[in-house]
Amino acid sequence: MKKGILLLSMLMLVTLSLQAQTSEHYIEVTGTSEIEIMPDKIHYIIEIREYFKEGAKPEEYRTKVPLSQIEKDLRKVLKEVGVLDSAVRTQEIGDYWRKQGQDFLISKQFDITLTDFKQIDEIIKHIDTKGINTMRIGELENKDMLAYHQKGKTEALKAAQRKATYLVEALGKRLGNVIRIVEKDSDNAFRLAQSNVLSSDVASFDNFRTIKKNYSMLVRFKIVD
Repeated sequence: MKKGILLLSMLMLVTLSLQAQTSEHYIEVTGTSEIEIMPDKIHYIIEIREYFKEGAKPEEYRTKVPLSQIEKDLRKVLKEVGVLDSAVRTQEIGDYWRKQGQDFLISKQFDITLTDFKQIDEIIKHIDTKGINTMRIGELENKDMLAYHQKGKTEALKAAQRKATYLVEALGKRLGNVIRIVEKDSDNAFRLAQSNVLSSDVASFDNFRTIKKNYSMLVRFKIVD
């Protein structure tokens, strides 16, 4: 008999506890923040490709400029603008698609680590575009990225608190303690830029020289009467 009363009491306690939780008033809002970071490491991708010197007709293609010569000229320009050999990494190499009546053209891609966008400007000014297939900005990095992540998330939390506060106060209530925090997927992609190797106009790069980070936090607060 006592066991039955004890079990009934426990069930009643659990039921009351659940009712208390479901009747709790709360507000749930999303806070966002955005940070733009100046990179201190820039990956500049250059792809070189063999080419023929003469003519537009297949029978006129006689002299092929070898990849080794194109790479030699490229490395000379890089050295002149202050890029160390250790900052140049070969990313991939392979045959290019062959047109009818032509030999295969070999291509090679370089990942060049720079510390200043002015170096890109100088490369574009001095490079011979013959043999250059593409040039583009790759990944942008910053050594203090973790600190920027923390700052971005903190600002998103503060934004959520400000939003929840004025919404609750508009109803004549007060904002209580935090019940739950959920970090939502953030858009942390860096901006990319493609360049036309035939153009020396580098002004178009201006909008692509920062790392843009977006943060979003879903926060639930208790509402106090």
